[in-house]
Amino acid sequence: MKYLLLLLILMLLVFVAGVRKGQAQARGGRAASDADGSDAASRVAPPQPPAPQTMVRCTECGMHLPEAEALPGRGGLFCSPNHRAQHEARQHG
Repeated sequence: MKYLLLLLILMLLVFVAGVRKGQAQARGGRAASDADGSDAASRVAPPQPPAPQTMVRCTECGMHLPEAEALPGRGGLFCSPNHRAQHEARQHG
C-alpha cells in the first residue's frame, strides 16, 4: 500500500512539473534565448496585412473597384474597356 501511495505522489510531481513547463512556454518561455540573442536571427516577423486601397467608382455602371485596377478614360474611371467605350461613344458620339 505504501508503494502505491509513493507511486501516486511521484506521478503527481511529474504532472505538476509538466503543467508548469507548459505554462512557462505559453507565457513566452523563450525569454532565456532572447536574452542572449542566440535565437533572434532565426525568428521571422509575422506577415503584415496589405495596405488599404483607395476605391473608385466606375463612371458607367457605378461599381466600386481599387483605383489601381481602374481604366482612365475621357469622362472618368471605368471598370472595363467596354464601359469606357460605351460611355465615350455616348458622350462624344
